[in-house]
Amino acid sequence: MPEPVIEVVCFGVSAAVMAQNAGADRIELCENIAEGGTTPSAGSILLARKRLSIALNIMIRPRGGDFLYDEQEFELMKEEIRFCKEAGVDGVVFGILTPEGKIDVERNRILTERSKPLSVTFHRAFDMTSHPVKAMEDCIRCGFDRILTSGQRPRAVEGAELLSDLIKRAGDRILIMPGGGVRKENILWLMEKTRAKEYHTSARKYIQSRMHFRNDTVKMGSENEDEYRILSLDEEELRELIHRVRKQDAMRL
Repeated sequence: MPEPVIEVVCFGVSAAVMAQNAGADRIELCENIAEGGTTPSAGSILLARKRLSIALNIMIRPRGGDFLYDEQEFELMKEEIRFCKEAGVDGVVFGILTPEGKIDVERNRILTERSKPLSVTFHRAFDMTSHPVKAMEDCIRCGFDRILTSGQRPRAVEGAELLSDLIKRAGDRILIMPGGGVRKENILWLMEKTRAKEYHTSARKYIQSRMHFRNDTVKMGSENEDEYRILSLDEEELRELIHRVRKQDAMRL
């Protein structure tokens, strides 16, 4: 049986390179963590492809907020997929819902067809659907390769029962990839509970700015944000998570 795949979501090229060095199998590249992840810039995509030898998936999400998109946003998603194919990435990650919280089968199918031959992941919009089993079946109908989900709870450990049920129902038809709060402390428990073949983690941390002069009276963004705190990746955390996964997998052989 193949080793479990460890996908790391990264919000910048530097973090993606660190994740690769730590032993990650695949990167999901995004921007704007405060909004839950949006499509990274063209420059970020091109540089990441140049710097990474492991699989690279790109988030296709035109904005934060809900997953109900207007016609212009839908057209933008098509263009971003086209660019990703030309850039030589390995996969794209997206998800569109209807106002009723169902999978928008028609639109998602159009995008999965346009994405071929790239790998296609339905992201955590799945956790906002009204009927998860029906949503999984619709994702299969649309041609998705995997679903990233926390089991419709804030963290995967809390949604483990649903994750396990979905994995059993899915069989070999689609991959269910647990994500959301996956850390070194709970990865082995999740492996035992869900028997998933792939896992998604951020292993993120914040580092302090190297700026000596700081003007704390002016804000460039949200009033609640510390603008001298920079999102990064905890390479030590990720290395330990991967070590535990590989060690546990070796013990099963």
